[in-house]
Amino acid sequence: MSITTLDGKRFAEMVIQGANQLAANAKMVDALNVFPVPDGDTGTNMNLSITSGAKEVRNNIQEHIGNVGKALSKGLLMGARGNSGVILSQLFRGFAKNIENKAVISGKEFALALESGVETAYKAVMKPVEGTILTVAKDAASKAVQASQKTDDIEKIMGEVLNEAKASLKRTPDLLPVLKEVGVVDSGGQGLVLVYEGFFAELTGEKLPSSPESLPTMNDLVTAEHHKSVQSYINTEEIVFGYCTEFMVKFEKDKLVKHPFKEEAFRNELGGLGDSLLVVADEELVKVHIHSEQPGTVLSYGQRFGSLINIKIENMRQQHTNIVGDAYTPLVSDKPQKPNDIHEYGIVAVSMGSGVADLFRSIGATRVIEGGQTMNPSTEDIVKAIKEVNAKKVFILPNNKNIFMAAEQAKEVSEEEVYVISSKTVPQGLSALLAFNPDSDVKDNETAMNQALHNVKTGQITFAVRDTQIDGLEILKDDFMGIAEGKIIGKDKDKLKAAEDLLDKMVDADSEILTIIYGEGVSENEVDALTEYVGEHYKNIEVEVHNGKQPIYSFIFSIE
Repeated sequence: MSITTLDGKRFAEMVIQGANQLAANAKMVDALNVFPVPDGDTGTNMNLSITSGAKEVRNNIQEHIGNVGKALSKGLLMGARGNSGVILSQLFRGFAKNIENKAVISGKEFALALESGVETAYKAVMKPVEGTILTVAKDAASKAVQASQKTDDIEKIMGEVLNEAKASLKRTPDLLPVLKEVGVVDSGGQGLVLVYEGFFAELTGEKLPSSPESLPTMNDLVTAEHHKSVQSYINTEEIVFGYCTEFMVKFEKDKLVKHPFKEEAFRNELGGLGDSLLVVADEELVKVHIHSEQPGTVLSYGQRFGSLINIKIENMRQQHTNIVGDAYTPLVSDKPQKPNDIHEYGIVAVSMGSGVADLFRSIGATRVIEGGQTMNPSTEDIVKAIKEVNAKKVFILPNNKNIFMAAEQAKEVSEEEVYVISSKTVPQGLSALLAFNPDSDVKDNETAMNQALHNVKTGQITFAVRDTQIDGLEILKDDFMGIAEGKIIGKDKDKLKAAEDLLDKMVDADSEILTIIYGEGVSENEVDALTEYVGEHYKNIEVEVHNGKQPIYSFIFSIE
């Protein structure tokens, strides 16, 4: 029996099945990461992103497919992590926008919505690269449009979409040479194929054997992927507003007559009752997330405009104590600004390691988000940090190329005046922050900070997680690799030898200052040996040494 129309309930099941299929195979997607560094996070990022979208869909299952699409778009938007997660969110943002006023859609409309999603995603990427998730999505959507001209059966159209997505994925190494050299397909494209597998399985009634029984939670995923829980980075007593309060208000006409809803006024009123406030509203309801000491007051205010639904209140102090127990080391202890303490400028920096976070704070960062290669903050995390600095103008230092798009997306959805500095490494972020002048206007600061990025070179020492061959180098698992400006240029079995070789290739006659930031697992003897080497071989260079306590990277070098 053919499926010629698609309603919200059926589409919601497709989304949930797609999220399940990606969740079940996230580690496989992670393993497709081109570089053999321990940052294989594409699967994790896409998983966290679509989990957020699927959760929103589960809370809004209804017949009207346009409304389900809106829910998916909202959830993906705020949960998006890393470039792959942001692109995924944009694909379904365009999809949802195309169908927002439709109760059901036909096969042709489904195909056109996929095509609209591709157009939105391409616009969101500053320099689109073919051979990536974008190409897979584009080819699949094009095939959907072709198929819809021959049939209106959505099951058949989705089958064509899936087959073309798989074929396009196989072609990605022909479009992106680095994929062919390493012998893998694009990881983001593989993640999208998994989502489409779930979509198709729902339409056909197929049971995917690898699908988990339920979607993982954010805490499950973070704990599974990282050595330390996110909660271990703060002390329990540092939690200023102790109740994580989430709820939705379904608008009621009689209440709106007495209390007309204005989103900005609503947000401003709640802003005085806590921090980490997020408000997302449409014509029918408003969703609220806030950390407050007075959840009852928050709920009472929301009730002025309608009925309360989907209420969840958690005691974060108790939750924090249960997770970390008594034996933990506080790594990041930024306290949010008081609601009435509004500043002209605020600076949000992303960092990995408490020592690196301390460096950023010591030179002027207002708020530090713990994150990096294996823990990309979501759009929502960055939006919360923007709000917490309580400033009229906020600069964001992503300090990682895989966080840049989430920062740009946070800028779009924030009410504050936000500027994203294009820092892709910790040294670039530190250099940009040093160029900030609180007495200058915002445009001069933006220019100076972006120009400062070009005054520093970044080197990193990390270890290989698998055997591979890239850029002419044969790399074996557990080799230490020297990375200069994002390119692997050397490797050695010995950590110090790899570090010395990297410095030999990066330090030149123009180099004046070398900053060594050493990480977890590096001994004082190794630090002393490396500084002695620098002193013997580069007598005219000034050396600074900091304990960054960062994971993954034994050494981070900043050369100016």
